[in-house]
Amino acid sequence: MADRQYELVYILPPDSTEQQSTELHAQVEAVVSRMAGQIERTENWGRRRLAYEIAHFKEGVYVLEVINGGGDLMKELDRRLRVMDLVIRHMVVRVDEEKKVVDRTRTKRQSESERRRVKRGLPPQRQPGEGRSADSEDDGDDRFDGVEV
Repeated sequence: MADRQYELVYILPPDSTEQQSTELHAQVEAVVSRMAGQIERTENWGRRRLAYEIAHFKEGVYVLEVINGGGDLMKELDRRLRVMDLVIRHMVVRVDEEKKVVDRTRTKRQSESERRRVKRGLPPQRQPGEGRSADSEDDGDDRFDGVEV
């Protein structure tokens, strides 16, 4: 089965050091490489306020890891992060399906637009400079045009 793409977000205590964060990332990286996965990118979002208090913490350090791998890899990461005292909370989300849906929707909308343009006698693709003029006072929202709100 082909690898899938996942986003792993974990939250560390606000007083955790850069070294602790780096060591945790190294542990995640070791598990990923051992199970034939790949970390596409890592983003440290820094210290942020939590939506609600978790384990007496009101803030935490958020880290995002985008990982390509299989379900077994993510189960192993989930199991390991669950028992680590340094991790306040973590979440794994599969994102490759969402990307497929977005791409499919974009393609469908584009083909519908091209079909309607051809039906009206226009070229299938919008030409540069065609459409609304930049100096018009229209805000681009047609829902309330002609209706006083």
